[in-house]
Amino acid sequence: MVHDVAVVGGGPAGATAALFTAKAGKKTLLIDADKGMTRRAMVYNFYGVPEIRGPDLVDTGHRQAAHFGAELIKGAVTDVKKTEDGFRLVTEQGDFHARCVILATGPTWPQSSVSRAGLRPSRASRPSWSSTPRGGRTSRGSGRREPWPA
Repeated sequence: MVHDVAVVGGGPAGATAALFTAKAGKKTLLIDADKGMTRRAMVYNFYGVPEIRGPDLVDTGHRQAAHFGAELIKGAVTDVKKTEDGFRLVTEQGDFHARCVILATGPTWPQSSVSRAGLRPSRASRPSWSSTPRGGRTSRGSGRREPWPA
């Protein structure tokens, strides 16, 4: 089975990507290793929520994505390989195929797997391997070029 979109990483960014791609009618796969930083956090002032436990935020995102049709796989992606019609994602549960891949892994994704698969950021974005603004830079679309204050 080939998915339209595979989202690697089930934290807030990944769950949001899966939610909106599924909502747009794309056959979406969300793969989460359940090791993200948000699972160990108390989140304050997240959009629309004054405070929420990190695990509750992640679980809510997964439920919302599943509600719109995203398939959720618990496990780690160990490799991504380019194919003729998209990508093959190698996981502990087997291989999955997708036409597009969204990496929403925070700082944990091994960059060597990304370069081996020939993945590059689109021209509209600049990669940031930081999951927080502290010490990181924002994407090109925001217009902000200097580091965020700590």
